[in-house]
Parts: sequence; structure tokens; C-alpha cells
Amino acid sequence: MNRFEKFFGGKGEATLKYLDGEFEVTAPGDYVLCAMSNEPIALADLRYWNVERQEAYATAELSLKRHLECKASK
Repeated sequence: MNRFEKFFGGKGEATLKYLDGEFEVTAPGDYVLCAMSNEPIALADLRYWNVERQEAYATAELSLKRHLECKASK
């Protein structure tokens, strides 16, 4: 099974509230989408998010890239 097969036929996309150091599931699902790559991230694998923007990121690199983009636009 590849890493995306588990997303098909499952519960679908979850809705989360991102908090400091944790997140709260507000609508159940198996994954969230990365704000930068639109890649599905299994909830068990979710490690990177931004509380202020309420966005999830697939990798630390994408999180940093988004941070720098937002910082540059201010």
C-alpha cells in the first residue's frame, strides 16, 4: 500500500483548530491538507502548523517557506 491509498475510502479531510503544541479535532477525518503543497497529511504524521494562520504544513521546510513569504509581504 502506498502512503495515499489509506486516504481513499476513509473518513476524508479533518477540520482542526491548531493550538500551541497541540491541535483539536473539530470535524473528524483521516488527514488535513498542507497549506503550501496541498498534499494530504495523516493526522498521526502532523508535526508542523501555524496557530495564527491556522495552517498545516507537510514539512519543516514548507513551514519555513510560508513563514518567510508572510514576513516579506508585511
